[in-house]
Amino acid sequence: MAVSYLVILLIGLLGIVLIYFYNRLVKQRILVREGWSGIGTFLQQRNDLIPNLVETVKGYALHESSTLTDVIKWRNQLQIGTSPAEQMEASNQLNAALTKFFALAEAYPELKANQNFLQLQQDLKEIETNLNQSRRYYNATVRNLNSSVEVFPSNIVASLFGFKAEPFFEENPESREVPKVKFGS
Repeated sequence: MAVSYLVILLIGLLGIVLIYFYNRLVKQRILVREGWSGIGTFLQQRNDLIPNLVETVKGYALHESSTLTDVIKWRNQLQIGTSPAEQMEASNQLNAALTKFFALAEAYPELKANQNFLQLQQDLKEIETNLNQSRRYYNATVRNLNSSVEVFPSNIVASLFGFKAEPFFEENPESREVPKVKFGS
């Protein structure tokens, strides 16, 4: 009789532990999705701003079409990306293209004095600041989830219920390089 109570108690305790780790993993996954949603919001704001920037610069730097084309290309790739990995790659490429874009704009004093361009540049700077904060939040939530997915004993619950590690939003190594700007053909 005492053994059956002990077995029931152990099964109940195991059930409570299982529920605890499962609920913790679900909450962490929700935070990761929330973090990605925040990134998506700022990516969309940036995407909405880019056509105005490109149109403003076109009048001053028509012969620099490859730089403008790259910005538009990666903006479009970012919009059609369906997975976080595709969107991360497109965002990193867009960041590199925008760096070249602004380096190019430095060569045109009339453009640098254009109020519309200056306002768009300021708006983009604010969006980038918010985007970087969102990336840090997202990566922190991914770190917490990935730790739970890989650390004992929660890794057992994670594998039982199909929880997987999520990708970090990593910086593109090319973004650390100073852009090379060529003028003319």
